[in-house]
Amino acid sequence: MTDHTFLAAPDVARPGHDVLINDAIHRFRDPVVTGQQLLEAARLFPTDEHLVFQYLEDGQLDELRLDETTDVRREGLERFVTFKSDRSFRITLDGRRFEWGLPFITGLQLKKLAGVEPAGYGVWLAQRVGDDRLIGNAERVDLEAEGVERFFTGIDTTTEGSGEVVLPPEDRDYLINCGIAFDERSEAGARAVILKGWSLPQGRFTDGTADILVMLPPAYPDCAPDMFYLSPWVKLAASNQYPAAANVPHTFAGQTWQRWSRHNSAWRPGVDGIWTMVRRIERALEIAA
Repeated sequence: MTDHTFLAAPDVARPGHDVLINDAIHRFRDPVVTGQQLLEAARLFPTDEHLVFQYLEDGQLDELRLDETTDVRREGLERFVTFKSDRSFRITLDGRRFEWGLPFITGLQLKKLAGVEPAGYGVWLAQRVGDDRLIGNAERVDLEAEGVERFFTGIDTTTEGSGEVVLPPEDRDYLINCGIAFDERSEAGARAVILKGWSLPQGRFTDGTADILVMLPPAYPDCAPDMFYLSPWVKLAASNQYPAAANVPHTFAGQTWQRWSRHNSAWRPGVDGIWTMVRRIERALEIAA
């Protein structure tokens, strides 16, 4: 015998506390219930083959163990969701692979997995076609949908960008077609493009992803961009030291960037563009020592 009473819909004539489990309302006499009782109320047997999660106010989900209790008498209808425990979904976040036990994930959960500050960072779903999709903290992404697998985080400049176009059309088309998230900036006469949430070579650095700042000279694209800059600052994972010629700060767009002093004297006007700079950056990161 169990010590709870559950109904398909609330019954105001009977004392108790209503909760929402998946899409059905259940009533419990006891204001403190266990994960086991919630699963039994939802007729999910064997209970040890299911997981139950409680919705929190900030959009996060909190797993409730079978023997763990929660108080359901707080104001408002407490909401729970259950899943079979033998399923998992693989996602890639900032170049790292994660196994996730739910068929959906929220923006806040992604930020917490990535270990970034939720208020200062955004998280994007990489799209094969079109712009990458910004995910809100409480927004749920269906991991069962086709092609949903790659996410990246970066400093959230979506509401503070200059809104200016500083890149030639062919540069913008290249970045868009390659699925590279970017932000164009202009500040005190200086023009730049920020490549957002760039995945760094796996295992080489103390961070798996970074934003990359490329300053554009006044005569660009006839003149070459010179150095590039990272945020956050990274070190080599093997030595915990800064890479060679990558330990000088540079301030732009309200941030202090890590300057990577890498020069280029082989720029070809009319041939080279942002695609050339992207390849230079990729190579510099690969051989950094």
